Amino acid sequence: MSVITQANDLADLLRFEAENRYSRERATLAAGHNLMLGTVVATDTATGKIAPLDPNDIGSLAEATGVLLNDCDATAADNPDALVVVRHAIVLRDALIWPAAITAEQKVTAIAQLRALGILVRDAV
Repeated sequence: MSVITQANDLADLLRFEAENRYSRERATLAAGHNLMLGTVVATDTATGKIAPLDPNDIGSLAEATGVLLNDCDATAADNPDALVVVRHAIVLRDALIWPAAITAEQKVTAIAQLRALGILVRDAV
């Protein structure tokens, strides 16, 4: 019998957000990226566009600024339809998508950056 694997959906990631979608912002994903729900993102301060967190970047992409709430494809061009949780929320640790080469220390730093925004990272119970 074959096994079917289902991708995460919003309920697998987001455990709490403020009323009236206060926790969310629409953003533009920079061209060249195809990201999945749960990706930890950073904001390029020069352009205002989001991209995947890059803890080794020497600029603004090294600081976590939110978590992507939808799959978003900007492979060919910028995509203005990214939805990001940027404040006052609880997300589940197991649903977060991190850069492949992130270290444990960099992950702790990024989680602290999210906490400073009011985004708490919790384990599922």
